[in-house]
Amino acid sequence: MFAKIGYTWDLMKASWDVLKKDKSLLVFPLLSGLSCLIVMASFALPLWLSGTVQASRQNGALHLQAIHYIVLFAFYFCNYFVITFFNVAMIACALERMAGGEPTIAFGFGAAASKLPAIAGWSLVSATVGMILRLIAERSDFIGSLVAGLLGGAWTLVSYLAVPVMVAEGLGPIAALQESGRLLKKTWGEQLISSFGFGLIFGLLAIPGFALLFGGIAGGVAAHSWSLAVGLVLLGIFYLLALALINSALQVIFQAAVYRYAREGQAFAGFPVILLQNAMAVK
Repeated sequence: MFAKIGYTWDLMKASWDVLKKDKSLLVFPLLSGLSCLIVMASFALPLWLSGTVQASRQNGALHLQAIHYIVLFAFYFCNYFVITFFNVAMIACALERMAGGEPTIAFGFGAAASKLPAIAGWSLVSATVGMILRLIAERSDFIGSLVAGLLGGAWTLVSYLAVPVMVAEGLGPIAALQESGRLLKKTWGEQLISSFGFGLIFGLLAIPGFALLFGGIAGGVAAHSWSLAVGLVLLGIFYLLALALINSALQVIFQAAVYRYAREGQAFAGFPVILLQNAMAVK
């Protein structure tokens, strides 16, 4: 585990060097997060106010359950569309920077807009996979969740380079997925697992943010100072949001670097070849 943490830290530093040159890349995960919140609200509020969710749980009628799953699939599709759109924009900018260009926010949005059919197709594929995993997980509390987790991990790995492939090569979602698997197999072989864990590092980095949240509440109550509590809580929220934006940006930058290495066999300046060679490991 400690080796994985150290390796991931080196990857983060290399990705951070790219982000420092293009701080505007943070705009994309920010807008993505805000858009996802809007999508969630647009689905959750009507469902809650109409009582459909409560009725489907209490009544158990097939037609109400069908409505529930149809709406859930639509939510998955819209959510994946938003996430993929902004990821495409960010990956396009990262690849342009790695090619020696000077990408702008407008460049990223233009690249994403030109890929709308592919983005919609990929969102449909992702929503279908997500729905299948959800149904498997609901079949059994433990076994279903375990199987869904294993399949979800395999899907994440196989599809890891699909979006960069769509951006750089203009392929459709199915062809991009196939090419993603082919590139991974060609570069690193079969039966792979990821050697990095961005979530682990950022989980550790998030501890101060949660400490501010809980410490602010506890300290404010103890000191009878709501201004202190609100100040610390807001500081904690700001810290966690900033951390989430940076995490998202660094992961997409690294994804673009892995694609470039898998496709061209070259490492972008700032990414030592050894880091990219060890990005995947054999089980």
